[in-house]
Amino acid sequence: MPRGGKRTGAGRKPNTGLYKTKTVAKRIPEALLPILEPYLDNWKEAASTSSLPFSGQEELYRPLLSRLECPLFLSQVAAGFPSPADDTVESALDLNTHLIKNPSATFFVRVSGESMMKAGIHPGDLLVVDRSIFPKHNHIVIAVVNGELTVKRLHLKHERITLMPENNLFDPLPITKEMDFRIWGVVTSVIHSVIG
Repeated sequence: MPRGGKRTGAGRKPNTGLYKTKTVAKRIPEALLPILEPYLDNWKEAASTSSLPFSGQEELYRPLLSRLECPLFLSQVAAGFPSPADDTVESALDLNTHLIKNPSATFFVRVSGESMMKAGIHPGDLLVVDRSIFPKHNHIVIAVVNGELTVKRLHLKHERITLMPENNLFDPLPITKEMDFRIWGVVTSVIHSVIG
């Protein structure tokens, strides 16, 4: 009987295991685990709301994907004096396809608080959050810190993680090993109402 080499029927079957796809072994800095682990968890839980890691009192919505196309005008809106005569319609625009790239991993979260005002995020705004995007330096993220949901700008420097506000009245939040911390998703768009 020959020894060594590939044996017929040995090994993991294709598209099985936790991630249902081929995996590879990689070495990563320990300090980046709080960012990488939730990203990998998203593959496993497929954006299921049954295991959300926070209190449930936050306003969190799954998008209801319907098709509603509105006219998209060819001319752009000037901040000065518009031309009312130019009303050529270029095409129809469906906001679902414009704002939501990955429906199964996308959620809406309503904002409370004023810590991100300079980033154009105001109380009452709706954030479009994509959980399939890997969080990077300078992304605006939804994070869970000790069971509390927060929106902040992600700052990564020398393997240190800090959640940065966009309002001088609020202090940065350095993340330590003692904290229960995970990044829940990346903010891709802000829906802001201009009529009060």
